[in-house]
Amino acid sequence: MFRAVALPVMFLAAAMVTIAADPSAMNRSDEPEAFDVEPPILKQNLSDEPLPAPGTPDAEVARLEKQLERAKRNADGAERLYKIGVLARVEVEQRLLRAVRIESDLANARVTQAKEKIADEESRLASGENAKDELDAAKATLAQLTEAAQVALAKRERAELEFAEANLRRQQKLLKLGSAEKSDVTHAEEKLAELRAPKE
Repeated sequence: MFRAVALPVMFLAAAMVTIAADPSAMNRSDEPEAFDVEPPILKQNLSDEPLPAPGTPDAEVARLEKQLERAKRNADGAERLYKIGVLARVEVEQRLLRAVRIESDLANARVTQAKEKIADEESRLASGENAKDELDAAKATLAQLTEAAQVALAKRERAELEFAEANLRRQQKLLKLGSAEKSDVTHAEEKLAELRAPKE
């Protein structure tokens, strides 16, 4: 009996002596230390093209294109990570939904960009420049982009509805298992009802 108690007490005492002997061990973080020197800028990351002014439709389109590319990469790798147990199913669904949302936002930003181009062409035409062909081409492009934006919006609404339905089923299962609150299920039901409500 004495040995069973003495052995853990000895280990505890040895650990306390070790920690007391090296107090800096407690202060060390798991983070790597900061670089003393900034790494050089790589040539392949530089571009000769001037950046569009922030807040313009061109800048918004460029920003959303980068976000979409990143979101698609994250969504592509998510299924594999789910299969090996790194990600939960809900995280995979959220990554896919994020990519669809950004795709819809990008389509809307392109419509805004096309409308601005039409306004520029109309002002050129009003000032006497021969821009009738460019204006007609810009209007045709706007029609195509508007249709693409409507398709992207429908895809987004469908994806958000599917995610809300899956989330409600998930919350109901968790409630049965005792791992969720009734308020979580109620919130999921409200979100689903909000998405199913007719749009104005």
